[in-house]
Amino acid sequence: MNQEFTAPAYQDRSLGDVLPAVARAMGIDAGFHETSLALPEARRYVVFLIDGLGYELLRDHPEDAPFLHALLDGQEPATVGVPSTTATSLTSLGTALTPGSHGIVGFTTRIPGTDEVLNHLLWDKKIDARDWQPNPTAFGRLAAAGVHTTVVNKREFAGSGLTVAGNRGAEFVRADRVGERLAAVAAASARTPSLTYMYDGDLDWTGHRYGVASEHWKQQLYIIDAAAEHLRETLPADTRIVVVADHGMVDSPLEHRIDLDEHTELQDGLVVFAGEARFRHLYCRSGAVDDVAATWSAFLGDRAEVVTRDDALARGWFGSLAPDVRPRLGDVMVACRGDFAVMSVSAFPYEARLVGLHGSLTSAEMLIPVLVA
Repeated sequence: MNQEFTAPAYQDRSLGDVLPAVARAMGIDAGFHETSLALPEARRYVVFLIDGLGYELLRDHPEDAPFLHALLDGQEPATVGVPSTTATSLTSLGTALTPGSHGIVGFTTRIPGTDEVLNHLLWDKKIDARDWQPNPTAFGRLAAAGVHTTVVNKREFAGSGLTVAGNRGAEFVRADRVGERLAAVAAASARTPSLTYMYDGDLDWTGHRYGVASEHWKQQLYIIDAAAEHLRETLPADTRIVVVADHGMVDSPLEHRIDLDEHTELQDGLVVFAGEARFRHLYCRSGAVDDVAATWSAFLGDRAEVVTRDDALARGWFGSLAPDVRPRLGDVMVACRGDFAVMSVSAFPYEARLVGLHGSLTSAEMLIPVLVA
């Protein structure tokens, strides 16, 4: 079992550095932080995010993604933030901020002052996304600097909490099918200067449902690869395309899954159980943090890294931290190693039906491609 974790490369070569790098390549000053990520000069950029396409997965499937795999040559991977999950990563891309700054610090997190959990993909109408994530987005900053900024995504995501948190300030174009999305990208990116962002979640869905070792996943990768190649062939040569991802994925076998419901000793001292199967946020009763951390650490051993909030912050997992984000983080966090997972069938029954998982700090989950076409 690989015991090493991959640290996030914030403000260096991470997902949150992509739009600052695009702005610099376009010659636009939108007040972003400096980054070592360098992109070729162009006045029109398309950012194509393929949900779930980790660097190692692409590296290991040359036959299933010949176009994208060829672009890997000579390109170093970037990292996502912590946890390596869609809601956190999409907001990091859209805001150019660290998770500790934008505040979307997990798939699910505790709503401070309550025992309720906010699911950042489904959201909760009681929570105003502009209050939960009050920072200007990178899309909005680019638009204010005179860039035609467009988000192309499924109709169901228009106006969602996550879209408002990470994409507000851009024109949202509703497009459900691949052909719709490609046509919308071609139209939006014809303007100068322009940034057009396209999201595709089908590969991630397939990996969750069938696993990344499945034939289903390989076939879906082939379809996505063909779409990326078609996009390059149809757009003008002076329009640059950057292909990125929001995390990788690992398949977790049933025998490597721990169900909290079956281990009452792990429930002692807990008030709220959140996060996701590969990265758990544990919220504890007053005075119980050390006991909870010790109990979980002894039980899981080398199957996971169990850390307190202060330890996680000291390691830089969440980058710079806004004061109101701190209580959203678990008092104790559990980052799984290898292909292990921590479930609660009663609290999160749908997770038990998933094959592919992500969220932790293994290289398979943390490393993503940044491909320029």
